[in-house]
Amino acid sequence: MKTVLRDLLSRPSGAIGLFLVVFHLVLALVSPLIAPHDYRELSALSALQPPGADHWFGNDHLGRDTFSRTLLGGREALLVTGIATPLAVIWGGFLGIFFGLVGGRLDDVLMRVVDAFLSLPWILKMLVLIVTFGTGAGVLIPALAFFYGIPVIRVARAATHDVVARDFVEAARARGHSSMSIIWRELFPNVRDALLVEGAMRWSWMLLAFSSLSFLGFGVSPPTPDWGLMIADARGYMSFAPWGVLAPVIALSSLIIGINLTADALAKALGIDRVQKAPI
Repeated sequence: MKTVLRDLLSRPSGAIGLFLVVFHLVLALVSPLIAPHDYRELSALSALQPPGADHWFGNDHLGRDTFSRTLLGGREALLVTGIATPLAVIWGGFLGIFFGLVGGRLDDVLMRVVDAFLSLPWILKMLVLIVTFGTGAGVLIPALAFFYGIPVIRVARAATHDVVARDFVEAARARGHSSMSIIWRELFPNVRDALLVEGAMRWSWMLLAFSSLSFLGFGVSPPTPDWGLMIADARGYMSFAPWGVLAPVIALSSLIIGINLTADALAKALGIDRVQKAPI
């Protein structure tokens, strides 16, 4: 891990991406302590006021401080997706490795089920669950983990197919090792790097999905600050008060860019997409 981290930081994109990710994680932890104003504080006299000395990013349509709400806006998204992403990689990765090891008719049938799930738009599947079970972290975490774990199955299965025909797997089978033993000792160590990179990419897509749901009114409920919800509230005033949209857009974009840069540099450091390491 030290070697991979050193290699990742040696690449400009990796260093910048990791800095952005760590910055947002630290900010999510300390933002309640450093936010200059109460995110729930309303002031009709301050509604849509431009940025100034007291309110650095101005005020929204209810007079709330945009800077404080932007600082706090990533906490819920990072909490939900930070739990859902490992869950998606764990269950999707295990099934993908298992399908790749078993093969045969069972593999063909189950992969057609996976293809059927992937053929439906994610937003439609999420909205069906939310309308049925309601909103909140208790619904969004398992829903995101389930739907975003399905594509992980295909990645893990493809990576397993590159390993399962090698001699050490055949030797383990000849020694009478169980399928679970082969998965844990022989296959997982050889597909782990691909799952790490896939998990980083799924994290960024989950953040976009969570913010999209909040934008549509199916994610975070007011007055909890969230970047997607802030964009939805401020879009009607963008022509004369653009700061309400720009602040959360820049915050969300910087986090997504940081995760994508980190994932790309991690893939190169682990040799996932290129045989030879090359600076980026």
